[in-house]
Amino acid sequence: MRRAIHALKFERITALTSELGARLATAISQMAPQVDETTPSELLIVPVPLHRARQAERGFNQARNLAIEAIRVLHQSHPEWRLELSPSSLMRQRATESQSGLTPRQRRQNLRGAFFVSDTQAIKDRHILLIDDIFTTGATVRACSKILMDAGAASVRVATLARAQLRFPARIPNPQENKATNTDGRAQRQPSKSASIQ
Repeated sequence: MRRAIHALKFERITALTSELGARLATAISQMAPQVDETTPSELLIVPVPLHRARQAERGFNQARNLAIEAIRVLHQSHPEWRLELSPSSLMRQRATESQSGLTPRQRRQNLRGAFFVSDTQAIKDRHILLIDDIFTTGATVRACSKILMDAGAASVRVATLARAQLRFPARIPNPQENKATNTDGRAQRQPSKSASIQ
């Protein structure tokens, strides 16, 4: 999934949008009202916006394209749902540093004041489904959700293609395996390898 998202965003392989949008639709369909009666069947779909300079550089907003494809699939699988795309209700007013490589605290600071609602009447009392490609620390969707709720949204739910996870080594050594035996039969402790988290 990481390779596919990077290929879409950075290598501009937009042909991936169809497959990834279908996967996103599958994730969204798990919120079906039949499963959870509190889930509304009428949703305003709001993609996380890019700043105009970033969008001009990339040529597209991957969250918007994924949302369009997911809606197309969901109209077929859940025709009773009323899904409305609103790609310009939420705007990014400030170009921000790339979130990649930032700590959770730096991510929150980076996004402070970055978003605004362009039309509060379009948001007021609506149930929002916020769409993004990946959930890393949650700083972006939290910042967007707060702005939308402050503008009067009834609720905000979030759907992403993937959620980043901490990486651990494939196998953490057993402490018993850190022992070697001396020629006299006594156990000798070897330096243990520390698990690294990236």
